Amino acid sequence: MIVQLQLWSLYLLQETISFDPRSMWNQMGTLAKLVVVLLFIMSAYSIGVMIDRVMAYSAARKQSRAFAPAVAGALREGKLDEAVKIADRYKKSHLAKVVVAGLQEFQAHQISTEIPGEEIDASKRALDRAEAIVRAELKRGVSGLATIGSTAPFVGLFGTVVGIINAFKGISTEKSTGLGAVAGGISEALVTTAIGLFVALPAVWAFNYFTNKIEAFDVEMGNSSSELIDYFLKRTQRSAGVRK
Repeated sequence: MIVQLQLWSLYLLQETISFDPRSMWNQMGTLAKLVVVLLFIMSAYSIGVMIDRVMAYSAARKQSRAFAPAVAGALREGKLDEAVKIADRYKKSHLAKVVVAGLQEFQAHQISTEIPGEEIDASKRALDRAEAIVRAELKRGVSGLATIGSTAPFVGLFGTVVGIINAFKGISTEKSTGLGAVAGGISEALVTTAIGLFVALPAVWAFNYFTNKIEAFDVEMGNSSSELIDYFLKRTQRSAGVRK
């Protein structure tokens, strides 16, 4: 029985593959066409997100590698203004976006006489806020990939159900249970199922890949924030020692 089903499926697949796409589209029912259009929209969205995220992460990684040693040199020399200017030059670096927020907050507390002298706590809060904002930017569109990866097979399954229904309608219309009566409906079911899987699999792979990237960026931002707080503590202690 299983062998017969496999042979029947292979025959239907061969028949489907031999169809001209335009002819296949014309033979589809309205619901099946809507399913295919929806799946292609989902696929186009996921491809767009993939391209956008790859470009964003690549730029962030590249600029951060150039930013880290440059800002470290400026901080070693105690040049906070120069460090802020360096961060402003690397707009796409996730590290620069976080570090500049902490530097600006620290400077504001040191310069202004109206702000109490809790530079470290204020800088830490600024770094936390910047990390949250950058993390949200890095995650933009990634949740959509998860949604597509989890729902596309079900959309394809809906097309499968529609195809099976059309197959039974074909049996009712033709008053026959032969392959010719059900081939059209079964081919619709196979095509929509295949497209659903074709859309879902790359979206799931990309979601997992981008999630790992974001976790790595989170670790880098956390380490940078911690190192910057340590730098502020040492600088504050040195300043307090000089005043004494």
